[in-house]
Amino acid sequence: MRNVAKLLLIVVVMGCLGSVQAQAIYEDERYVPETDPLVLEKLDEWQGKKFGLLMHWGTYSQWGIVESWSLCPEDYGWCERTKGSNPQNYTQYVKEYEGLKKTFNPTKFNPEKWATAAKKAGMKYMVFTTKHHDGFSMFDSKYTDYKVTDPECAFSTNPRANIAKEVFDAFRKENMWIGAYFSKPDWNHKNYWDPYFPPLDRNVNYDPALYPEKWGKYTDFTHNQILELLTDYGKVDILWLDGGWVRKRDSVNISQNYEEKFKENSSGNGFIKHRIIAQDIKMDELVVKAREKQPGLIVVDRAVHGKNQNYLTPENRIPEKTLPYPWESCITSGGGWSYTPDATYMSGRQGIHTLVDIVAKGGNLLLNIAPGPDGTWQQGAYDLLKEYEEWMKVNSKAIYNTKPIVPFKENNICMTQNKKGNVFLFYLAKEGEDTMPKEISLTAFVPKKGSKISVLGSNLKLEWKKETTGFSVMIPEELCDNMPSKYAYVFKIDAVE
Repeated sequence: MRNVAKLLLIVVVMGCLGSVQAQAIYEDERYVPETDPLVLEKLDEWQGKKFGLLMHWGTYSQWGIVESWSLCPEDYGWCERTKGSNPQNYTQYVKEYEGLKKTFNPTKFNPEKWATAAKKAGMKYMVFTTKHHDGFSMFDSKYTDYKVTDPECAFSTNPRANIAKEVFDAFRKENMWIGAYFSKPDWNHKNYWDPYFPPLDRNVNYDPALYPEKWGKYTDFTHNQILELLTDYGKVDILWLDGGWVRKRDSVNISQNYEEKFKENSSGNGFIKHRIIAQDIKMDELVVKAREKQPGLIVVDRAVHGKNQNYLTPENRIPEKTLPYPWESCITSGGGWSYTPDATYMSGRQGIHTLVDIVAKGGNLLLNIAPGPDGTWQQGAYDLLKEYEEWMKVNSKAIYNTKPIVPFKENNICMTQNKKGNVFLFYLAKEGEDTMPKEISLTAFVPKKGSKISVLGSNLKLEWKKETTGFSVMIPEELCDNMPSKYAYVFKIDAVE
């Protein structure tokens, strides 16, 4: 038993080291700057928006399960099959999962309500799942019958059946940028998971090098669907591609070297989680065609080292430091990425502190909310967005169009700076801390002589004094007990030395 325990410990440690290595590679080495001037201009504008909405929605919401992944025969707990009449029988499970198309009927679908709540909360862009890995298209694609507008789908007779179009139109009317999430792998397509072969893992279930004609048809299918979205659905600002394992491989690919090492380290229980296999989907060609349709289009080929990943997307985590390139943390607001019955959502304090932490480090927050099977958001999502709304009414100027200032955080105070040179200090209040201290101090820098310091939402001018190191601000008692916002109090400094 002791030897087994030691072996398990080694496996866990190696896995953790692999994760640390992955983060280092992902955050420090894996970015290739864009050169297209239109994209660079748009990317700079996107970085100023700071706050966006992500929505995972599909037929899987009817079962309240993780999106798509229960179809994948990999040995992870989060892939486990728990629904259906006989989840132990994989073939039957897949049939019943795909049969969810027939009963998908979100009759309370009202994207205008979502768009209004998101705009009031201060969100400036949105990303919607037009198709996840299971292959179900939430738009009226000409290239598949596995879609929301197919006559077999219960919702197909609804005048708003073309869900992606309705969502895009509703958010565009609120002057929000539109992002199309699209999965490069499609587990329903016969040229990705060929019915002749059993699926082994998340990858294509045959060798594209041995079946080039079959793989060529799949590549064409993927290009056609993406170009369809960029042609028939109005202005699209961001193409947000998921399924980073679908990519070209070569001997100098940093991510490939890492993945081979991680596979070696994580298979101590006897199961190989997933293979490394070349799946060249001709991304360079696709991006050229995509930008012919949508000039300046931001492309996010997630987790694929190269020029087609215009910004990086740490998933459900926030980097420990500022990063030298555009990035966005995609974070779940409650439950999982997909609809979770009776989900517990972030508190207002958690949500606002998350936004401040990310923005102070130079990133954007893409907050996920998952619609339910009837086409509604849970009340917890609206409650959270209302907290953002009230806070942003007072403090949004310290969020939008700002950049980090060294050291970005000192103790419980985060910092940002705008283009005018104004510096904003975010005092992150602890749980239960409903009043400000009468004095706060900072050692990182000193305001310029004669600079004014105020609290956003108040007309009071605050007194400050230079210290041996840094400076201190005095807060009047009347303000200490009656701050203009909750959870994070924002101080504005005209300029610093």
